This record gives sequence, C-alpha cells and structure tokens, in this order.
Amino acid sequence: MTHSAVGVLAIIAAVLAALPAVLTLLNLRAFGRAPAAGPSQSVSVLVPARNEAVAIPRLMREALASRGVDLELVVLDDDSSDGTGDLVAGLAEKDPRVRLVCGGPLPSGWCGKQHACALLAEHTRHDTLMFVDVDVSLAPEAVARGVAFLDASGADLVSGFPRQQTGSFLEWLLLPLIHFVLLGFLPIARSRATNAVGMAAGCGQWFITRREAYRRAGGHAAIQASLHDGVMLPRTYRRVGLATDIFDASDIASCRMYTRSLDVWNGLAKNATEGIGSPATIVPFTILLAGGGILPLVLLAAGLATGWRGWPVWAVVAVAVAAGLSYLPRLVAVFRFGQSLSSALAHPLGIAVFLAVQWFALIRRGLGMQTSWRGRSLQPQ
Repeated sequence: MTHSAVGVLAIIAAVLAALPAVLTLLNLRAFGRAPAAGPSQSVSVLVPARNEAVAIPRLMREALASRGVDLELVVLDDDSSDGTGDLVAGLAEKDPRVRLVCGGPLPSGWCGKQHACALLAEHTRHDTLMFVDVDVSLAPEAVARGVAFLDASGADLVSGFPRQQTGSFLEWLLLPLIHFVLLGFLPIARSRATNAVGMAAGCGQWFITRREAYRRAGGHAAIQASLHDGVMLPRTYRRVGLATDIFDASDIASCRMYTRSLDVWNGLAKNATEGIGSPATIVPFTILLAGGGILPLVLLAAGLATGWRGWPVWAVVAVAVAAGLSYLPRLVAVFRFGQSLSSALAHPLGIAVFLAVQWFALIRRGLGMQTSWRGRSLQPQ
C-alpha cells in the first residue's frame, strides 16, 4: 500500500474518530447531574432480587438511610435459592418500611427481570416508582435527587447512569465503554427535543417514573421478553408519546455489575442483539467503532515502526489527529466520571473486544443457540 493510500486511510480514521469526540464534548453539558433535593416526596423503591443474599443487605441499608424522602422499600424475591427472601423478611419484621414480595416460577415468554419489575409495580403504595438493581450502591441523597431530576426534567421516565466499579480484566476493559458509546453516539439535546423513539436511551440499573405514566406505557409487561430494558423501556414510553431523559448519577450512585470477566462477556452478550449487536446496526457500528477507535492506532504504530520514512507530511498529521481524536472521549471520561486512565489508554483493545462480543451475540442468535443467566435459560432475541 502506498503512503498516499495510507494517508487517505488516516483521513478516514480522523473523520470517524471526530464523530464521538465532538459529540462527547457537546454532550457533556447536556448530560448533567441531578439537582439538589426538593421538598420531601413519597417514593416506592423497587428492587428485583434473584439469588442476591450477598448484596441485598447492603442495598437495603443504603436505601433505608435515604434522606429527604418518605420511602417504602419493596423487594421481590425472584425464586431465589440462597436465602435472599429470608434476609428481606427478617428486616421487614424490624422495619415497617420494608416489604417482601415473592415472585414464584417465571411464566412462559417472560424475561425474569421484566416479570419481577412488573410484579413490583403492582405492590406499591406511592405514585413515584424507582426501580433499582441490587448491585447499585446509593448515597443517602440519591433517591431524593433522582426524584428531583424527574421533576426538573419534565420527563415521564428518567434514568441515572451510576459510576461503574470495575475489578476483573474485562470489567476494567469494557465497562467504561458504556459512557463512551452513550456520549459519543447519542445527541442528547436532539433526543430531548424530538423525543424520537430511535434516540431513546437509559440505564437498566436505575429507572424513575410515575405510576400513571408507567401504566400508560404498558410498563415492563410491554417488554416482557426483552433482555435489554435499558433501551427497550424508554422506547416503549416514547412510542406512546411520553418523554424520557437521562442524567449523570456518578456522584450519587455506583454499580459493580459483574465480578468476573466471564460474567462481563456473558452479560454484555445476552442483550447485545437488542442494541449495537442487532442485524440492522452491527455493520455500521463496526465501521464507526473500528474505524475511529482501532484504525488510528494501527496507522500510528505503522508510522512509528517505519520511522515515517516516505510518508507525506499531511499523512503524518492526519494520523496524529486521528489518534488524538480517538482518545479524546476516553480521557474526558477519566476526569468527568472517575474512570481508569489505564483502561482509557487501552481503548483500541477495548473496542476490539467489545465488537467481538457483539458479533458473538449475533452469530449465537443466528444459530438459534440458548444462553443462561442466573440459572435460567434465555431464548435468543
């Protein structure tokens, strides 16, 4: 390949890297944090729990320590086998704010989490519903500020994106990409202005809504077979004309989604085909992500390896610009969201592995293969 051809590739890489870089910078202001808590409100904190005996005591302590709200904590024991329900029942005997709901066997055609959340919504006393995953850690002001954002936004469903805690290799490598994909490819201001279904976004770890809006949207029953409520629930709201919004919750909530690299791979793969890994989006996203996140560093390595001999100056500049733009969103996330600098520097590898997960999920779906999560078999979506 001639040096001029390499230069053309560098320009293409720079253009592809510029899209998430520019959009990230534009989104930083739009992706704001929740405002200070307003007057005290009544909130039902709803927690689906399946085999969460290790984590559920912590979440219950944190939720009950919430300030500035009149709170009830409703936990659904989703047919656990590890004593999760007993732990919740024990606390419910001591604190009247806590209630246990027993889920029972999963009906045919339902995803476990969607069924659990639908049942939880039927057992609430308050009109403000807050769905929280067990692995989310809440600051004392998190519940009140989350409700304050719901009020201030004027939306019918809002979602907070917690700070992602990482430990294992694939957690460290892949989970910071949640913010990269969100801020780099979703124009948040336009999403709010148009309320287009295709621009709906959310984080399934933390949703807040009102009972009437939840009913109008059809709630989790409308997405009963989905494995990706983070995307599908906001889309359901928007389809019936209800507004959705998102906020940066990294200062009031954190989440350790997984503890092993294998769980990261399987967890991301189980819902990939309802997002980037769908047949309609995987090819364009592969081009965008690989072209803007991997190609610049490949060209940079090639130039350094050859000492840039014979390269036109414009080609060298194009490679340098492409490499700088590819890293810009990740470095911004290091300072804004407290992400790992070493993970940001491994961005090309993270993109390569992330795309491998998407293609793996699509191929598995195409072959009709089943997977399992928390001891349940899942049909390919």
